[in-house]
Amino acid sequence: MCGIIGYIGKDKCIPKIIHGLEALEYRGYDSAGISYILNNKVKTIKSEGKIANLKKLVTFDENAYLGIGHTRWATHGKANKTNAHPHTVGKFTIVHNGIIENYSEIKEKLIKEGYKFKSETDTEVACALFDYLHKNEKDILKVLKKATSILRGSYAFGIICSDDPNSLYTIRNTSPLIIATDKTGNFIASDVPAILKFTNKYILLDDLEIAKLEKDNITIYDKNLQKVKKTINTFSQSFESATKNGYEHFMLKEIYEQDEVYNNTINYYFDGTIESLENSFKYLNEFEKFDIVACGSAYHTGLVGKYLLENYANIPVNVEVASEYRYKKCFYDTKTLVILVSQSGETADTLAALRKAKEDGIKTLAIVNVVGSSIAREADYVIYIKAGCEIAVATTKAYLAQVAIFSLITTYSSYKNKQIKNDELKSLLEEIKSLANKIKETINNYKTYFSIADKIYKNKQIFFIGRGIDYAISMEASLKLKEISYINSVAYQAGELKHGTISLIEKNTPVIAIATDKNLIEKTISNIKEVKARGANVILVSNTDFKDKFYDEFIKTINVHPILESIITIIPLQLLAYQVAKNNECNIDKPRNLAKSVTVE
Repeated sequence: MCGIIGYIGKDKCIPKIIHGLEALEYRGYDSAGISYILNNKVKTIKSEGKIANLKKLVTFDENAYLGIGHTRWATHGKANKTNAHPHTVGKFTIVHNGIIENYSEIKEKLIKEGYKFKSETDTEVACALFDYLHKNEKDILKVLKKATSILRGSYAFGIICSDDPNSLYTIRNTSPLIIATDKTGNFIASDVPAILKFTNKYILLDDLEIAKLEKDNITIYDKNLQKVKKTINTFSQSFESATKNGYEHFMLKEIYEQDEVYNNTINYYFDGTIESLENSFKYLNEFEKFDIVACGSAYHTGLVGKYLLENYANIPVNVEVASEYRYKKCFYDTKTLVILVSQSGETADTLAALRKAKEDGIKTLAIVNVVGSSIAREADYVIYIKAGCEIAVATTKAYLAQVAIFSLITTYSSYKNKQIKNDELKSLLEEIKSLANKIKETINNYKTYFSIADKIYKNKQIFFIGRGIDYAISMEASLKLKEISYINSVAYQAGELKHGTISLIEKNTPVIAIATDKNLIEKTISNIKEVKARGANVILVSNTDFKDKFYDEFIKTINVHPILESIITIIPLQLLAYQVAKNNECNIDKPRNLAKSVTVE
């Protein structure tokens, strides 16, 4: 499941819906569709592939003022026109994000009631359920309320009922959805960029709330169908912030924004004094241990955070992948803080892990980018990174901002736990304030990284190695490369090579070795020489100059305090991955099979 957009108002809906779908293309999808009311009847148009295919089929100036659209990322059933959204059963037409976990059970019962299904999707089953319930209960609001007691799983629905052709309905449960409003009418959308061209005024729905949108009115009901008042929020970023602004790809634009993102994030919590860190993070003093829980790149920031906090603040840290953590036996207590890291704040497994911790009475902290997201709203504490709209599926600036937060927390905790001397602390605080310039300097050295990428992009297999924090960085660098270039890229602990993986090294196999931890550099050099002796093409990334040349290519990083080092180190590897993917003519911003926000398990 992927992108939802809906509109009802005074303007023709098709242009707005198509634009909204295009604004959500960054999320990744394999088909697209639109349904709208024309002459009191629902008309649906769907296509496989890109929205460009759908645009060829629609008539933009149809006199339609209510419609819904969807970009689908296949979960149930193949990526084809039949499985594409919207789906219509009887009087209901819907689009859906999420997964209905008990759809097979519901489907069997509906088949016995005479329903026949055209698609393989759980969405069509939900649509049929609405229609079935409506036959007995003609009130649409009561139908939706009843459905929530039957459906298990995550969902965000955009709903049209032919019995009420002047209303657009929506309901959500753990899957993100917003309502937006402007002078022409009202919108639903799965993400803010879909509506930013038209308005920056939006409303957040809580789980199981139902909304009825009319052209000049919005009514929201709680799970008991009692009307509720909601705050209208203002999104602070502009539409232009979600456009390329002359860059060839969103990913490149977002890499280039990292110095600004760093400043925006750091300056929100830190004014150059330790007192500002005390004001921002003093609640951390209540805890003796951290569990960091996340997925993908956010998980990698947790690994960096673990290394920093354990080594420089003397705080024990456990890092877990959210999809594992939510099902495991957790050995935490009231002195443990569970830290949930997520760019979107809607990552399904991470949200489930948060709820597990809260059920067990454990305090939670969210590190997220999206204000008012589910994880942000439900956590006991929240730290917002200030990355703005991140459109490319492969995160860069949000990752850097998350690492920056862990660097700030480590700085504060090392001071509070008396693990850092006053002179070192003073120097570190000054470095934190000035680091944006070094980030920019690192980015501007892109030609060095691009020239190396030009030499290795044809390889089918590339390895990353490192020790300690450098291994954590290796994992993120490897993920960046594989997700946008489709090259089989794997990160290994440098010290584990002899335990089997060195057998994969062949002549000219690229091995990207990261060596910034001065306590471990000598050991890492030994491992580099081992792969070099077996024919590897070694690209060394380090903040240290070496007398002996035991590598083929060298990326020299700027030497900064170890608490900040990982922020600088990842940037050349982001740009290296970008250029490798570009040389291979890959779809950099929307890599195959991937979605920006993973809102299903």
